Amino acid sequence: MDSLAVPNRIDPIATIDAAFGIELFESQVASRHLDLAARRLGAARQGFYSIGSSGHEGNAAVAAALRVDDPALLHYRSAAFFVQRCRRIPGSDPIRDVLLGVVAAAADPISGGRHKVIGSAAASIIPQTSTIASHLPRAVGLAFALDRAAKQGISCPWPADAVVVCSFGDASANHSTAVGAVNAALHAAHQGVPMPLVFVCEDNGLGISVPTAPDWIERAYGPRPGLTYLAADGCDLPDALGAAQDAVQLARTWRVPVFLHLRTVRLGGHAGSDVESAYRGPADIAADLARDPLLGTARYLISAGVADAGDLLDRYERIGARVRETADDVVREARLDSAAAVIAPLAPAHPDAVRDEVNRMHAPDPAPPMTLAQAINHTLGELLAEDRDVLVFGEDVGRKGGVYGVTKGLRKRFGARRVFDTLLDEQSILGTALGTGLAGFIPIPEIQYLAYVHNAADQIRGEAATLQFFSNGRYRNPMVVRIAGLAYQKGFGGHFHNDDSLAALRDIPGVVVAVPARADDAAAMLRTCVSAARVDGRVCVFVEPIALYHTKDLHPGDEAWLASPTTEHVPIGDARTYGDGTDLTIVTFGNGVPMSLRTANRLAARGIHARVLDLRWLNPLPTTDLLHHAEATGRVLVADETRSSGGVSESVFAALIDAGYRGALARVTSADSFVPLGPAADTVLLSESDIEEAADRLLH
Repeated sequence: MDSLAVPNRIDPIATIDAAFGIELFESQVASRHLDLAARRLGAARQGFYSIGSSGHEGNAAVAAALRVDDPALLHYRSAAFFVQRCRRIPGSDPIRDVLLGVVAAAADPISGGRHKVIGSAAASIIPQTSTIASHLPRAVGLAFALDRAAKQGISCPWPADAVVVCSFGDASANHSTAVGAVNAALHAAHQGVPMPLVFVCEDNGLGISVPTAPDWIERAYGPRPGLTYLAADGCDLPDALGAAQDAVQLARTWRVPVFLHLRTVRLGGHAGSDVESAYRGPADIAADLARDPLLGTARYLISAGVADAGDLLDRYERIGARVRETADDVVREARLDSAAAVIAPLAPAHPDAVRDEVNRMHAPDPAPPMTLAQAINHTLGELLAEDRDVLVFGEDVGRKGGVYGVTKGLRKRFGARRVFDTLLDEQSILGTALGTGLAGFIPIPEIQYLAYVHNAADQIRGEAATLQFFSNGRYRNPMVVRIAGLAYQKGFGGHFHNDDSLAALRDIPGVVVAVPARADDAAAMLRTCVSAARVDGRVCVFVEPIALYHTKDLHPGDEAWLASPTTEHVPIGDARTYGDGTDLTIVTFGNGVPMSLRTANRLAARGIHARVLDLRWLNPLPTTDLLHHAEATGRVLVADETRSSGGVSESVFAALIDAGYRGALARVTSADSFVPLGPAADTVLLSESDIEEAADRLLH
């Protein structure tokens, strides 16, 4: 699709009446005084955030060009946008709201005192803490979701004709996340997928101290096929407003991505501690001051006969006085004073409601024993059939049915709107999940291999996991991320297809990490994860051991590893026990489960009776079950297929010791190594002989 021709711009000067012009000026002035107040509060050690919006007040024009129900994901220099939009919300007090965030007050209506963010549920502003454009993939996902929600009858917080706006700085425009997000938006639009999204690059020419070439943003994004590029002077209110109106009109009418390049200035340095005179010359600083957008708006209003200088100065002083008065008031507000208060919105858990949600689903039809892969496919089909808000997507999941056949046949049964292929870009896959989750869907994205998730880990760590935390539960992005992972594939491998490290996922606060080893567990745990996502907005990572996908036998020919999908509810944090031996407890998960069971059988033949505890959930760990079965034998061996350093066994040890366990404790793990190709893999991976030898050492 070619770029759209820009319509003849209506003269914005003719559309800015006196009242509207004064309103925009006051929003800009309020933003400036909020910056000044933040710096004063910081100097007095009463405020904790001073990355200001001075010089970027032209984004008030972007807010004016949009509707209140157009979702916005904003750059951190967007106070003027925030003030202008919130003026349209009855009962809103944007000045107080911003200052409550600056002083980290528990009464802050968006973050509850956890972070200074620009956000509002009433104003459809989704809070971001990103400084590197990591919110852009979510914005693309949300724009993708709006049309899909309307056509599928999904209840969405925003209307079908809404436009998503996403703003970022010129330095962030160079980040791979931004480049990938713009590419994903263009790729979708090229295929005829509605993508009503306005990218707003606020270009002040600096990334902290590193300058951006004056023509770089235009050269990088202006000639992109399929991307309509508009540029305006963000310090010139009529010019900025006209360009913003054009951008929004194009995106809303044609449902396509538009790139709005606003040239701005940065006044007062990057943040409160930044002394820009250390890296900028006096002439450059003076040139920016001469382009101050407040002065530009004042000159325009005076020349248009809307107001005189005295009137504008009076307004400036009155707003400043109100900001200072409000600042003096908010410092008396209470702050979060306990760990429990801080983490309350991080990972809401209502296990009874999750159980009821699992039970709400129709009981699955009786199914024959099947493999792990077949059980996941079977359960995904039931979830898709049960609720139309479920989406399944990722690389090769549609036409091919997954590289291991796990999603085979689902696209044919449920259609390409609900089961679809994506770009080969993990950031875009997870961004699609972030956006569709916001819009009312329950996304189940697939990451093809565990090693590939590291390309996009911040989409889970920095975006998905933080949204409820930084919005105090006002926004959420439920999702269940399926990841094929862990080692022991035969005849196919190397590190990228046999990654055995889960450390980067397990330390993310609030994220559920599930690792089923059997078909029946996989079915039940997947249902639990989907229900937790729907009930509590949880972010769940569902790691599927590749080597067990098509395993049938525990011992050769016995087909003991086949199982029928179960209707039994498996709560998050509940382990599974095999046997009731009193000599030893082997704690394990994933591929370690069948390995430990075979080891336990050999030990039994020697008169040593062990029980095997499958953790199933690695975050949160099943601490209650773990302690119970540890104390039942007094000897615990952790058989951990992940690495010795940063592996699961370290957390198991810590959990047991913290809980008061004082019995014998040992572990056996894979080596601190990447997994090599071929038979060499056996030299670094946990083996059954390793488990048996460790058991003997512990017992004797």
